[in-house]
Amino acid sequence: MRALTYHGTHDVRVDNMPDPVIQDSDDIILKVTATAICGSDLHLYRGKIPGTEEGDIFGHEFMGIVEEVGADVTAVNKGDRVVIPFVIACGSCFFCSLNLHAACETTNTGRGAILNKKQLPPGAALFGYSHLYGGIPGGQAEYVRVPKANVGPFKIPDGLDDEKVLFLSDILPTGYQAVVNAGTKPGSTLVIYGAGPVGLMSAACARLLGATQIFMVDHHQYRLDFAAKTYGVIPINFDEIDDPAEAIIEHTAGHRGVDAAIDAVGFEAKGSKIETVLTNLKMEGSSGAALRQCIAAVRRGGTISVPGVYAGFIHGFLFGDIFEKGLAMRTGQTHVQAHLPELIEHILRGELNPDIIISHRLPLEGAAEGYRIFNKKEDDCTKVILRP
Repeated sequence: MRALTYHGTHDVRVDNMPDPVIQDSDDIILKVTATAICGSDLHLYRGKIPGTEEGDIFGHEFMGIVEEVGADVTAVNKGDRVVIPFVIACGSCFFCSLNLHAACETTNTGRGAILNKKQLPPGAALFGYSHLYGGIPGGQAEYVRVPKANVGPFKIPDGLDDEKVLFLSDILPTGYQAVVNAGTKPGSTLVIYGAGPVGLMSAACARLLGATQIFMVDHHQYRLDFAAKTYGVIPINFDEIDDPAEAIIEHTAGHRGVDAAIDAVGFEAKGSKIETVLTNLKMEGSSGAALRQCIAAVRRGGTISVPGVYAGFIHGFLFGDIFEKGLAMRTGQTHVQAHLPELIEHILRGELNPDIIISHRLPLEGAAEGYRIFNKKEDDCTKVILRP
């Protein structure tokens, strides 16, 4: 089969790779009909995620047709059209029983070994996201093996185009969980840092849940313009405004700040010169620039929700400010399986239209160019999908 593989920093290629085969009795083989390049894939592309090895197949946003089923698969049949959550969960461990699928205890055996920590809780394996997250080949390919197929694959009703439902695999439930974790309700005010795909899905879901005032902070003006036009956000370009949090506070009731902040940027946020040096020298794992802005912008008693990926130590975290303001914080990978039944209903009713953010449609053979365009933010790129 053809698949997008890693060959080093900023070097991905579509190669001939062995066809996947059934390995466990609850596996399926999926013929991929649509896949996408995620903002978090760019962390891999830039060489920022430990345990990424040459030849790894990327891709954790994908869907397709069931081609083959293992002997113990009962949830889907050959020929079913399904979307695949990026989180691989067993469905029966302690955390899965609590609908915390991203904390699954059984599917990821790689994290402790990669980080050289024997007792580190693993969290779930993820498709196409390094050996730190299980080393499971991803879906930017013609075919993919899907483990735990009685738990993950989600059947799609007839009549819905792939583009309408593809983002159920990751960015739509991630944006939804972010706004739920932020406590969003009718009348809420919030700021979203990052106008990438997750930030845009967060804005869509915040409107769905009744938020009345949404600020969005980024430095790519075309993304801010898109978000303002599509979701009615108040755009703030941090290349033009030195302190976005201060500007936000000035435009909220009583100058108290917003009810909640969503950090949809993560550990590669543009930080200070000192932070840049420290991260380049591997002396700290993440930039805290976006988190500091979130802490500053939120009112007392408010909430910070972090769907953005973080790793390791952050200096200047300002935990004293979190304590003094009495802030709540919710973080972590998305429990995708728990959100899919509700989100598909919103799509069917026309209340969510995630496909509106797609800017580029390429064949699988154009995947490397898709990564380059998305990474460079060229051609007003908001989201790239690939059709094998």
